[in-house]
This record gives sequence, structure tokens and C-alpha cells, in this order.
Amino acid sequence: MLKIGLTGGIGSGKTTVCRLFAELGVPIVDADLIARQLVEPGQPALLKIVETFGQDMLNADGSLHRAKLRDVVFADQDKKRRLDDIMHPLVYRQIAADVAAVQAAYCLIAVPLLFESKNPYAVDRVLLIDCPVETQIERVIGRDKLSRQQAQAIVDSQMSRPERLARADDVIDNGAGPEQLAEQVKSLHNSYILLATARTQTA
Repeated sequence: MLKIGLTGGIGSGKTTVCRLFAELGVPIVDADLIARQLVEPGQPALLKIVETFGQDMLNADGSLHRAKLRDVVFADQDKKRRLDDIMHPLVYRQIAADVAAVQAAYCLIAVPLLFESKNPYAVDRVLLIDCPVETQIERVIGRDKLSRQQAQAIVDSQMSRPERLARADDVIDNGAGPEQLAEQVKSLHNSYILLATARTQTA
């Protein structure tokens, strides 16, 4: 099976692109969704986060206080590394299990920090969702109700746009309108089907 790693900076529109591919019947393995499941109450990852960062990382109902954890780790690179060390191995282990269960010509593995991770999941091609940095910041401010300074700090903590573009195999421009976005998704979908078919025939 052809494995496509889908990535992009915060606010680039990865969720929208995943939804468009899913509407075409493409299986999606979503690292963000896996990460959210791993920090639900009672899960080992949440216990480790509390052990590392303190009880005030929890809401009154025992769930993770995401905003508080985000503020802590983006203010301190060492704490961000400690969080990554907790989460990344668990996320990638679950990605491998989920991909192994998929039966399709190809699947998308959505990993926001695919390039930044120390132990990235092996994929055949990398699809980058790209848009101008200012667009990213505006989307994050509107979506997550953050200040411009907070949004800029998150963008700055990730790989730069030129670096991501240089490392990607395929790029979707998500700075345009929804019609252009859908056209790009359909075009790539057809390309991936052809690639997957060719691999099967030569295997």
C-alpha cells in the first residue's frame, strides 16, 4: 500500500484537505486524533504528563487542560521536548497499528510535525499543505482564540515554510479558494491511484 504523509504548519488547512480526501474514499490515519485519544482520562500518556508537569495540567473533571499545557510547553523549549518524548513514541506506535489495519490502494497519514519529529513514521511520499505565514497566523487566531503573539510563537517553533517546501514531494496550495483546493485534491488523488497501481504491477 502506498503511504502518503500529509503535513503542514499550524493553520495551513490540513484538516480541510484530509476531509476532501476522505470524501473520495481515502483512508486517513490522523496523528492529532490519536494524540487526543492518548491523553484521555486514565490513559498512561495523561498520567505521565501530570507526573512531569504537575496536577494543574488537569481540569476539574480530570481531563487534560490543553490550553494550559500549550502555554507551558511553547514558553519553554526544554518542556516542549519533554512533552514530545512522552507523546511521539506512543503516537507513532498507534499510527503503525492503524496503518497495518488499512486495506486500500493508498492511505494518508496526517502528521503535523512529520519533518520535525525525531522518529518520523516511514512514508513513501510527503504531501505538504502550504499557505502564506500570515494566513496561518490569522487562521490560528480565529480558530484557537489566541493572541497574535501566541500564534506567532507557535509558527516560529515549527520548521520554516521554505524548509518544508524544499523537503516535500507534493504541495497543495491552500492559500486560494475552496474550488481550487478541491481541484488540487482530486488531481493528486488520481496521481496517487496511478502510483499505487504501478507499484502493485511491479511488485
